[in-house]
Amino acid sequence: MIDQSTVQRIFDTAQIDEVVSDFVTLRKRGVNFLGLCPFHNEKSPSFTVSPAKGIYKCFGCGKGGNSVNFVMEHEHLDYVSALKYLGKKYHIDIVDEELSPEQEQRKNDRESMMIVNSFAQKYFSEKLLQSEEGIAVGMSYLRQRGFREDIINKFQVGFCLDSWNAFSEQATQSGYKKEFLVKTGLSIDKEKGMIDRFKGRVIFPIHGIAGRTLGFGGRILKKDPKAAKYLNSPESEVYHKSRILYGIYQAKKSIVQNDKCYLVEGYTDVLSFHQAGIENVVASSGTALTADQIRLVKRFSNNMTIIYDGDPAGIKASLRGIDLVLEQELNVKVLLLPDGEDPDSFSRTMGSTELTQYIEKNETDFIVFKTNLLLADAKNDPVKRANLIIDIVRSIAIIPDNIVRSVYVKECSNILNVDERVLYTEINKIKGRLQEEAWKNEERSNIELQSQEDSMVNQSIIRADNDCDLEERALIRLLLNFGKEELFNHKNEQGDEEMILVGTYIVDELERDELTSVNGAYQKVFDEYMKNKLDPNFESKTFFRDHTDSKIVQLAADIMSEPHQLSGMWTRKDSYIESEEMKLKELVPKIVNEYKGKKVKLLIEEVVQEMQKVQEAGDSDRLMELMKQKMVLDQIKNAISKELGNRTVF
Repeated sequence: MIDQSTVQRIFDTAQIDEVVSDFVTLRKRGVNFLGLCPFHNEKSPSFTVSPAKGIYKCFGCGKGGNSVNFVMEHEHLDYVSALKYLGKKYHIDIVDEELSPEQEQRKNDRESMMIVNSFAQKYFSEKLLQSEEGIAVGMSYLRQRGFREDIINKFQVGFCLDSWNAFSEQATQSGYKKEFLVKTGLSIDKEKGMIDRFKGRVIFPIHGIAGRTLGFGGRILKKDPKAAKYLNSPESEVYHKSRILYGIYQAKKSIVQNDKCYLVEGYTDVLSFHQAGIENVVASSGTALTADQIRLVKRFSNNMTIIYDGDPAGIKASLRGIDLVLEQELNVKVLLLPDGEDPDSFSRTMGSTELTQYIEKNETDFIVFKTNLLLADAKNDPVKRANLIIDIVRSIAIIPDNIVRSVYVKECSNILNVDERVLYTEINKIKGRLQEEAWKNEERSNIELQSQEDSMVNQSIIRADNDCDLEERALIRLLLNFGKEELFNHKNEQGDEEMILVGTYIVDELERDELTSVNGAYQKVFDEYMKNKLDPNFESKTFFRDHTDSKIVQLAADIMSEPHQLSGMWTRKDSYIESEEMKLKELVPKIVNEYKGKKVKLLIEEVVQEMQKVQEAGDSDRLMELMKQKMVLDQIKNAISKELGNRTVF
């Protein structure tokens, strides 16, 4: 619903490396950029971004596409919403055309929930800064905590009036549907009507990595023993507390610049660090640290320092979950603050430089910290000491890197006064159990995956079901890379010579012989190339790369990421062709004829199978027809072989 000129301007402006770097830490590698894939868990980077081609491609999970496609995949947006996101990023004004009722109905529930969250964030901020109650109650609390207004605005802190339904009424009057107010958890549906979940609370919007509001955290200000001090949005289509870290949007650039992330517990801890001048800080918001949250940090840095207040019970409760950090190969340090201090209070006692220096001086390796902490608890009790050793060894065993693991073994051996060989023996036992468990999990996953694949309805994207996949993919590669290249001169019906281009020759040959692909995406490329072949402004590479169909975008990215060689197809038998850089005059007809030959071969096989059936049935008339068909097909096959130099390679 966005006019085509605006869409084209967005595609022209949105540089793929700039867009991706908002979410992934990229490092220069030749003419391309390399990083960890945001779509699957990987330890060695296989995610490549090519500014020259305008595409991204992961050689691990296979995902690929353009800048719009990346935003769609990463932020779970539809095509129009992704365009709007990029339009906002690059300050491109977008005017929506009027949506039809059907198109309005098809709007994604998820996007509707995001819109409701955006409205709620603005509403809460307005009530904090402009309403009498917000200023008297909410702002008074924040000023009492020492927060400046620029920090409040930076994190879009707000306030929900202490009324049963003030927000819900305002939202419904503004046209927002009850369905999405309830789904986001902003409102609770009761028999007597909707009530506000966050009434009477200071509101901390929880932003996604792109800056959109996913959910909210609310801190109650009045004393109510029955009410939770902090209340978060419930799990929904847009908010998953185990996958997000509070402050990640505001912190990501600083994390990259400093190559380190500080992890604290609460919302105000993050605000206080920012106010002290330290911005590379995020919070787990009171939840146990998860693998998804750790991988979120790992996109920007491999170094993490976890900051605890002086509560030993809370620290011990968190230790097992933090083993996940070691498993993800992050370098983990721990800072234990002085008794009675938390990150919020402690950060307000010193400036940025002083606080940074204190952290660097007092932070400790996680394994060493855990060993000393548990050792103090075990003292001289032999049973507790034995359990301590097992606990420490379990943490060391999950570290993937052998060198890092050996360093920790040596260090813990000295601290615990235990022979290194004893520690290694126990580590090997644990690793054996972990490996066995991993194999079982993998086997279960394979069974589930196979079940999903068996139930797939859309077979058009399954390349294995296409006997001509190799040939058709080669033709598409030629269309994208060399479609506008000159192939040969040809006399038209008027006797005038005209130049035939590579793309025109290919699609004309396919149309003339009525050759179609069983792969829907492939056929769509052939059809749309045919429609646009006479347009002098048609650029196949950008046309299909920037297509509205995500399958076409993925296909174009795959093709553009492959080297310009057909060695897999053309080194069979004696049909070797060095590369696509050879004369296209020789290469293109060969590939087209190979494709035709493959199609003829498949038709012959079908005819032979049917001949066997009708022969068994005793249908002599039908058998005679099939024999004639086979004779014609054999003649075509021989003619194609002759064109290929009497080399039957199909």
